[in-house]
Amino acid sequence: MSDTLRIATRKGLFCARRHADGWQLEAPAFLGQPVSALLHDARDGTLYAALNLGHFGVKLHCSDDGGTWSELPAPAFPPAPAGEAAKAPSVQLIWTLAAGGADEPGVLWAGTIPGALFRSADRGESWQLNEPLWAVPQRAQWFGGGYDAPGIHSILVDPRDSRRLTLGISCGGAWLSDDGGASWRQGGQGLRAAYLPPDLAFKPESQDPHRLAATAAAPDRIWCQHHNGMFVSDDRGATFREIEAPAPSAFGFAVAAHPSQPDTAWFVPAVKDECRVPVDGRLVVLRSDDGGRSFGAFGQGLPQREAFDLVYRHALDVDATGRRLAMGSTTGNLWISEDGGEAWTQLAGHLPPVAQVAFD
Repeated sequence: MSDTLRIATRKGLFCARRHADGWQLEAPAFLGQPVSALLHDARDGTLYAALNLGHFGVKLHCSDDGGTWSELPAPAFPPAPAGEAAKAPSVQLIWTLAAGGADEPGVLWAGTIPGALFRSADRGESWQLNEPLWAVPQRAQWFGGGYDAPGIHSILVDPRDSRRLTLGISCGGAWLSDDGGASWRQGGQGLRAAYLPPDLAFKPESQDPHRLAATAAAPDRIWCQHHNGMFVSDDRGATFREIEAPAPSAFGFAVAAHPSQPDTAWFVPAVKDECRVPVDGRLVVLRSDDGGRSFGAFGQGLPQREAFDLVYRHALDVDATGRRLAMGSTTGNLWISEDGGEAWTQLAGHLPPVAQVAFD
């Protein structure tokens, strides 16, 4: 099991380590600064942290030892050609970072708001906009969900073939590439958007997948927490089938896939749309072990009354064993489960709002 957990929050990047007497939280890096995304690159151990400094823009830092940080160039759009009236867009947020395949040392991917994909071939020393995705005609129909502009929040690299990519875009649906991003095709057939008129509900380019998570040992199996439901795919995100809504809710943001058992995944339900709080004030984690046909709801160790915790897209993670999970909330709570999500222990109760948790 992984004994190191990174926690990206609105006011710094924290680290929790497991010792003989339990988990201990360490002093944060980037204290007071919003950390929007983090990545532990298992290929070489490098840590990457993306910051959103508002007026001062987005920033990117890396560390080879977990304590000493160096600034890297952040992904940025190329300047507009001379003489054009329109200005080049700007990166408003680095929403997710992903490592390339094992056969691609140094390759990193970044998903941003607005909905752009950037690639680095040199461990973040330089970045290039993926022009083919930026130029897809369906982009004209993308729109923002919780943000004003669409954004890429899920980047899945197929461990069998690094050229095969699957993206989740809010709100732009699922997109697939088989050639390392040289070309793209629309996926997400079968996703349903209840916020659209009935005759438009299945338009793939207008879907809002809140999060995509793949099973590492069987990467064709992708789980999706959508704005108004839960879905599962068996063809790397090309098509999805909707899961019958479990109690207490099929709405949420986070989903984690078991690394070796394709039929197992975890979700964190909430009241949808305006409220976005646990149903009836009771925080639970849903787990399916049969491909979404049934679910168990687990709340041991979680607040069961007057809870207002929301778990963001990246704030739920499972380690490589599939037994240890971590979860952080908008109210600054941080929990660990050692038994597949059935019982939880609170590690902290007064953190800043948590954007992401990730095991090393």
